Amino acid sequence: MTTILEASKLCQAVISEVEKAIVGKRPVLEMIMASVLAGGHVLLEDYPGLGKTLIAKSFATVLGLDFKRLQFTPDLLPGDITGGYVYNRAENRFDLRQGPIFANIILADEINRASPKTQSALLEAMQEGQVTLEGETLRLPDPFLVIATQNPIEYEGTFPLPEAQLDRFMLKLTVGYPDLEQETEILRRRHDRRQEDVSLEKVANLNKILEMREVVETVHVHEDLEYYIAKIIQETRHDRHVAVGSSPRGSLAFLKMARAHAVLEGRDYILPDDIKRFSAPVLSHRLILQPEFWLTRQVADRVISDIFDKVPVPVFKNA
Repeated sequence: MTTILEASKLCQAVISEVEKAIVGKRPVLEMIMASVLAGGHVLLEDYPGLGKTLIAKSFATVLGLDFKRLQFTPDLLPGDITGGYVYNRAENRFDLRQGPIFANIILADEINRASPKTQSALLEAMQEGQVTLEGETLRLPDPFLVIATQNPIEYEGTFPLPEAQLDRFMLKLTVGYPDLEQETEILRRRHDRRQEDVSLEKVANLNKILEMREVVETVHVHEDLEYYIAKIIQETRHDRHVAVGSSPRGSLAFLKMARAHAVLEGRDYILPDDIKRFSAPVLSHRLILQPEFWLTRQVADRVISDIFDKVPVPVFKNA
């Protein structure tokens, strides 16, 4: 059985290896690694060219997991994702041809460019870890992680994700532009390696990841912190700026991510800061604002900040 300290060291080794390809984005990489441990899907919303695809591919390589990329387009059909039964003339029967969804890590690139019918093909897979074809239920590989991307500024020809699907993403993250020093480092590394691809080593494997997920389940959560999470979620449902607050999936996401982050730091218990650091990634896509605030992107961030300022933080005395 893997210990918390061993899991922490392995996680840090994975992140350090991914950083050979991704420059200056350690907080984002830590959150994605925590999401892998917590078993949650990730939505990356940011401008083109910031490394979203490279992040997904790098994690798959370093974690030693099977990886498939799906480019979402308006003409993509559900069967292109899930696969289906194909007639075999030689043997006079229908054979199952699995789609790209049958992989450990799925990159759903520009997910909002596909039709709602195609987007819905991911719903059962993301929530239940299974696909139903012709009445037959097929289990997906374990672990199964969807990393989806979308462009926040280009809406022509896109189909916004329905709330039911957004809710199934544990985190919504932005990568952000590199600063001057980081961009210079990107250029230096590309010049030095003399090739486009970054060579990454496999640090973990499927069995190790499953063992680390078991470790996450052993992390202690004080009952006051459970109340703290529940109170935060309750406040999202009463804020005057919010039409629809977070579902219980939000509170479960806080719990899972806080425990996973504690493992990353080598602790067997969570702290209030483990919850706070995931405030926007967990809540930003789960709040439906009142119509008059739809065009103001900063309102959701301000609502989340105000809620965390309003809810008292549990204080623990030393034994």
